[in-house]
Amino acid sequence: MKSKNLVISDSYKYTHAGQYPPGTTKVYSYLESRGGEYSHTIFFGLQAILNELLSIAIVPNTLKEFCRQHFLDDHKTFLSNLDITKPYVILNKLKIKAVPEGTRVNTNNVLMTIENTDPQYYWLTNFVETLLMQVWYPTTVATKAYEIRKLIYRFLERTGDVKGINYKLHDFGFRGSSCFEAASIGGAAHLLSFDGTDNLSASHYIATHYEDNPYRGTPLSFKPRGHSIPATEHSTITSWGKENELKAYENFLDQYPTGVIACVSDSYDIFKACREYWGGILKDKVMSRNGTLVVRPDSGDPVQVTEEIIKILGEKFGYIKNEKGFKVLDPHVRIIQGDGVDEKSISDILLNYENLGWSADNIGFGMGGGLLQKVNRDTCKFAIKCSYIEQGNNSRDVFKSPITDAGKDSKRGRLKLFKGKSGEFYTVRENELPDNIDNLQVVYNDGKLENKQQFDTIVSKVRQL
Repeated sequence: MKSKNLVISDSYKYTHAGQYPPGTTKVYSYLESRGGEYSHTIFFGLQAILNELLSIAIVPNTLKEFCRQHFLDDHKTFLSNLDITKPYVILNKLKIKAVPEGTRVNTNNVLMTIENTDPQYYWLTNFVETLLMQVWYPTTVATKAYEIRKLIYRFLERTGDVKGINYKLHDFGFRGSSCFEAASIGGAAHLLSFDGTDNLSASHYIATHYEDNPYRGTPLSFKPRGHSIPATEHSTITSWGKENELKAYENFLDQYPTGVIACVSDSYDIFKACREYWGGILKDKVMSRNGTLVVRPDSGDPVQVTEEIIKILGEKFGYIKNEKGFKVLDPHVRIIQGDGVDEKSISDILLNYENLGWSADNIGFGMGGGLLQKVNRDTCKFAIKCSYIEQGNNSRDVFKSPITDAGKDSKRGRLKLFKGKSGEFYTVRENELPDNIDNLQVVYNDGKLENKQQFDTIVSKVRQL
């Protein structure tokens, strides 16, 4: 069992045990999204965090010395309640309920509840807030990917074939993530909605936390999730020299005579590359392939560049009109936009194509920083707040209601999540519903994971929404 006792919570939480009312025996708190950029969230990532809880032991004698050095004065910490001669797996003294992962819940509803199961460790409920709050990240990325899926689906529905939706957004975010762990977590969240990815770290995360056979440290011990294709980068083109750009492209076609491949084509003049190379000298080689060449621009205004490129490719390779009346390029050629991609640019590009009479079938998107990095806890305004405590035989609802910000009002009492006939969720107090009606389920109870979920099950749920 790993000892992480120095780094599992915010500093100030080590001093909170003595700050609760005398005689406190239970603290009950809940997680919610208070709104933000989306009206709903796709809950995801808690099971992995709970796996981490199982591996953490508190070693009081080590921690006591650490706290003595860390705090400016020798203040009391929760160590006052512990026998410092032995390690404690006190994080087991918790009961956590949550909505099943992959569930789409409208904001301002309870997503998770936390309470201590041992009266001695009443302070533990909010001590683990720091760890549990980190579910904001996979949930936010999962929500963003899902909303983009809906966005692209609407354009496909109007102008093309919705069967292609699973590969319309490719995860380019590994290199732009703050660390391997963030890339893994965010990459897994993306794969709830799409199958295209260059983020191999996501497979590691999924195998570790969401499969029956957990990751054992060797590449063959888990199956890769999502799919990729052979693709160039600028170095594999520019290393040939500007004068040999054509040869670089020809070599790429020769290396991969079949299948879907993608070539970044803006190293010098992308319009020339499309008109004179791909659609000119190399056209017969492109058209004779059993597969598709995906041309990738990587600079300039995304809307203007993709418009000019599709006009050139349409002129050079031809197109048909589908049953919805929109133009679709010859299947040997397509476009992927991977620069400056976010929800707005995707919408702008697809709307421009629609207005020009081009189907959304013609283009896919690669998203990096916009997918995995341009989010924070306030994107969906996540918060964990205490709503109920017990002092011996007495209990009391707890809440906050700051006069300076009504949006930060918190809920009161022990909570349940109820799904109405409209499909929307409502948060109610426990005593307002029968015991067997609650969309929150126990996922962690005294150190044991319950109701574990498989990744494929979560994916199926998200893609049916």
